[in-house]
Amino acid sequence: MLDIVFKLLFTANDDDSREALRLLLSDCTHRSVRNVQVQNNEILPEYLTGKTVRLDIHVTFNDGEQADLEIQVKKTDDDLKAWALLLGAKLLAGQMKRGEKYREAKRVYQIFFLNCELFPGSDKVPRRYFAMEETEHDKLSQDLEIIIYEMPKLKKVVTAYFEGKVELKNLSPEQKWCIYFRYKGDEKMESLIQELCRQEEGIMRADRALSRISRDQEKWAKALFREKAAMDYSSGLYAAGKAGEERGKIIGDTGGYQRAKEEDARKMKADGLPTDKIITYTGLSPEEINKL
Repeated sequence: MLDIVFKLLFTANDDDSREALRLLLSDCTHRSVRNVQVQNNEILPEYLTGKTVRLDIHVTFNDGEQADLEIQVKKTDDDLKAWALLLGAKLLAGQMKRGEKYREAKRVYQIFFLNCELFPGSDKVPRRYFAMEETEHDKLSQDLEIIIYEMPKLKKVVTAYFEGKVELKNLSPEQKWCIYFRYKGDEKMESLIQELCRQEEGIMRADRALSRISRDQEKWAKALFREKAAMDYSSGLYAAGKAGEERGKIIGDTGGYQRAKEEDARKMKADGLPTDKIITYTGLSPEEINKL
């Protein structure tokens, strides 16, 4: 369930990985997916001070429709519901070019696999959302569909399976994917994983692709290092900025946050980081950076 493994599993350059991604997308969207193309996972902000967004797996498929597949290991102090909505909205807005009609927009799917519960009042997996009228429920548009899989809710199903009360064949393919993601790393669940592989071609291909990734230690180590370094740096920068902002409010120094960003930029510049990267990480303008 680590996002770095999730990315490597479905974006490797081999037939099993490609077919696993195609079949996973078919199962999630409830439609036949003929072809899938992995895209750049970075969405640049419209303004220099905007937030750069990195998607886990960004794909286009069939007639130009798009999907972003995300996996989240645990709850954060942020709002995951708002995050899902904003990611989907960014994908939808990003495809429109100047002069195009809104009716030409292609459908976007924002798909979240969560190892936590957002909606404790229901056992339903998955949950699907569209924009619709509040009482009559007619859909305003189907251009954006948000699909949320709360994987812990399937624990009861897994327990019932081992008690002989539930058969896996009665589950939907997408529920089987959730069980695979959540329990693949548990040695006690090996018989369950093998049965999932026998029943679903997509899961079988994913399992084969995953076994190759596990043997490729150099690729794993390099990818994990890059991912962790980027996450730690981004998280640290954000936390430092917020702390500086709060300190500035307390002592009446409204320029404290700006100076903190400038100090970070100065260190990046000394380390030889390109100006465009410094802009992305700090939100400073090229002119401000050149003055440092």
